[in-house]
Amino acid sequence: MERMMEFGLGDIETVANWFWQHTGDYSVFAFHGEMGAGKTTFIKTLCRVKKVTDVVTSPSFSLVNEYRLPDGGSIFHIDLYRLRDEEEARMAGIEDILYGGSLCFVEWPDKAPGIFPPHTLPVHLVALPDASRQIKLESPSDV
Repeated sequence: MERMMEFGLGDIETVANWFWQHTGDYSVFAFHGEMGAGKTTFIKTLCRVKKVTDVVTSPSFSLVNEYRLPDGGSIFHIDLYRLRDEEEARMAGIEDILYGGSLCFVEWPDKAPGIFPPHTLPVHLVALPDASRQIKLESPSDV
């Protein structure tokens, strides 16, 4: 399964709804993309569509932000950019969060690829020359 879409900032909420319709039973999402590709902005929109009332911010310095869902569940927003390797991610408790059953959005997953559950959905965001974005969802078997 591979699904791809191009969008502008004005369409981001529509694309977030599309995302939730096409991600099935995945709960861990590995967001790949260069700096400025729009990972955090898209994650903020995904949280808004899920009715998160907490302020959604980049966890660049805290590593992990937890946001509450209306049903009492949580979404974990994780940023691995500042970590050196998988061991540092394990020591920070990231692996435990990923296997905990909650929704998890992880930016910079290439920093610790060995800590992810097998049923992790890779999400690729690319900034295009015309300022639009491309999103691609790949099933792990496509990678």
